[in-house]
Amino acid sequence: FKLTKGEFDFIMDIIREENPVKSATATVTKYTKADFLSKVFMTEERYDVLEALLRNKMNIILQGAPGVGKTFAAKKLAYAMMGEVDDSRIELVQFHQNYSYEDFIMGYRPDGADFKLTDGVFYRFCQTAANHPDKEYFFIIDEINRGNMSKIFGELMMLIEKDYRGTKATLAYSGMPFSVPENLYIIGMMNTADRSLAMIDYALRRRFSFFEMEPGFNSEGFRNYQNAFANETFNALIDQIKVLNKEIAEDSSLGRGFRIGHSYFCGREEVGCTTDWMRSVVEFDILPMLSEYWFDEPANLQRWEKNLRGVFDDE
Repeated sequence: FKLTKGEFDFIMDIIREENPVKSATATVTKYTKADFLSKVFMTEERYDVLEALLRNKMNIILQGAPGVGKTFAAKKLAYAMMGEVDDSRIELVQFHQNYSYEDFIMGYRPDGADFKLTDGVFYRFCQTAANHPDKEYFFIIDEINRGNMSKIFGELMMLIEKDYRGTKATLAYSGMPFSVPENLYIIGMMNTADRSLAMIDYALRRRFSFFEMEPGFNSEGFRNYQNAFANETFNALIDQIKVLNKEIAEDSSLGRGFRIGHSYFCGREEVGCTTDWMRSVVEFDILPMLSEYWFDEPANLQRWEKNLRGVFDDE
């Protein structure tokens, strides 16, 4: 539709008011690959692969068992790619069975005695990203395989694909054209150890690259973290977990996606590495998980109960 110059200027003023640009004098905290590697226990080679995948495909899913730091890594990856810490350019949501297109894109919501067409979180974030084409934006979806993704994404199944970024399609509710901007990256997280979850829809799978998040026990960052404790019991426990992970990976009924993640043993820099804490991780985190893994193989479970508890019995 046609606009006069005055009408155009008025609309642009409204857009600028709704999407303020950060002041040039605002303090910016730089964030580099080195900062990422110091916090996320991943090798530099794996980081380079991860960043290249996301830049190439624009949509990526971090998959792995609980405890490998998927959500933590996703946000730090966004920082590293932006080159700074800027949470205003990151949006985090979590999918669940009741999550819908109306939550994600737009839909009618109660408004007093009536209903009002309301924008969803992804729609709003796309608009913000489109208003700042010189900046990179990151939309992070936790538990992406818990939702009905064909229902949630709707016509965006095509628009999120890299080759169709910037291409406009008409939205079902508003009847207005909409596109996913070229400066927006989508990072999903998927738990591979939950047998109750359905696999990713094939149509959506084609639009994402899949990156396996591995336990970081052998990364330089974790070795530095471990060595700082100089704790023989902690060293013995980690050695046992590495052996356990090797057995889990070789188990035909489990596999690499069920290995124990390193984050169960992280976050103790300030309070130290105490025996009570290590025991609690083993008794209340690791062994309950193993009892689910080997619910039909009690001999395996009993053997590993003995192995892990034996770390403390040898003190």
